Amino acid sequence: MANAPLNADAAEMGSVHQTGNFRFALMALTSLFFMWGFLTCLNDILIPYLKNMFELSYTQAMLVQFCFFGAYFIVSIPAGSLVGKIGYQKGIVTGLAIACAGCLLFYPSASYASYWMFLSAFFVLASGITILQVAANPYVSALGPAETASSRLTMTQAFNALGTTVAPFFGSYLILSNQPHEAASSAAESSIAAVHQASTVQVPYLMLAGALCVLAIIFFILKLPVLGISEQKTKQQKGTGSAWKYPHLVLGAVGIFVYVGAEVGIGSFLINFLTQPDIGGFTESQAAKYIAYYFGGAMVGRFIGALVMQKIAAGKVLAFNATCAVLLVAVAMLSEGTTAMWALLLVGLCNSIMFPTIFSLALTDLKQHTSQGSGVLCLAIVGGAIVPLLQGMLADTFGIQLAFVLPLVCYAFIAYYGLVGSKAKRPEAA
Repeated sequence: MANAPLNADAAEMGSVHQTGNFRFALMALTSLFFMWGFLTCLNDILIPYLKNMFELSYTQAMLVQFCFFGAYFIVSIPAGSLVGKIGYQKGIVTGLAIACAGCLLFYPSASYASYWMFLSAFFVLASGITILQVAANPYVSALGPAETASSRLTMTQAFNALGTTVAPFFGSYLILSNQPHEAASSAAESSIAAVHQASTVQVPYLMLAGALCVLAIIFFILKLPVLGISEQKTKQQKGTGSAWKYPHLVLGAVGIFVYVGAEVGIGSFLINFLTQPDIGGFTESQAAKYIAYYFGGAMVGRFIGALVMQKIAAGKVLAFNATCAVLLVAVAMLSEGTTAMWALLLVGLCNSIMFPTIFSLALTDLKQHTSQGSGVLCLAIVGGAIVPLLQGMLADTFGIQLAFVLPLVCYAFIAYYGLVGSKAKRPEAA
């Protein structure tokens, strides 16, 4: 699952590196990466769950991702300003507290069996995760020598991928396995069943709220360096020009938009896709476990890609992965059975290096505009809100299988960006 890049101020504040023994602090920070990967992946479990419970169309069900990833777009910039005022550590505590509140909101949402309350809970939860990402990414970089910052971030982000791999088993066992399999015979029974069905999410999210609360207490009492509080910059320090003058950045922002949209869109539809009789014929609980292959492939591919890109240009590796993704999605659309199933699951392996590679290519040669460019790319994560919603509309009209044409087009653009767009001519004076 994609991590939000650092915002403008946070990227610059991360250039201050501390010396000392921060092993326990880094272990605690690593748990944050695991938690927000875990929480984000649970959306893919809850989408079919809520779709069945409230008898939603695919478009309506995709409002889950619209509210969740829409929070990145709305909260990202205010989160950066907040962290700049209170620092990394207090920012992490704030993010954990808000995420905890979001988890707690699932309890009344389930009690009242209200879809709109669930959507509000998703937005609050994602707002907390956004603040966490803005604060935790640069904090990991700052807690130690500059020369090992990349290895620390790689390690912590690997645990983010681990969270997305473990979450499907948790959701399958505690949520989807408790769904009723028989339809209600009356409106009254349907209402009672909806409340009972909704209640099965209460215990899991209370458990998650408890874990987030414990983490918030730990980070509140930890004695860590006070980092991340920014100072007002003068006009001379800010420089002139704009990152928007760089075509490769603008195309990179589109690349981030379509990548996050495609990754989230495929993950959101996987369970419904695998439960189709002509694909896997699984129950939803069984299908949920296969999501681990999708995100687990991304985790494995991240390490493979890091080695490959030491020998081969990043743009070429990006284009290769995106082309493979296009072919795999096409196979999933045009075939049936295990061929279609495994073709779609293998797209996760192709996803592995896309986000960080697009991000790094887009920021190349921006010089004094790097911070602004980082902020632009951060906002582009809103693709995770827009693309799945459009895919839901296609699924309602043409069916799930044909709706994957939208992620296919997204990956085609990413292949173009790797080969051509990332090499777009830089402005002579910016």
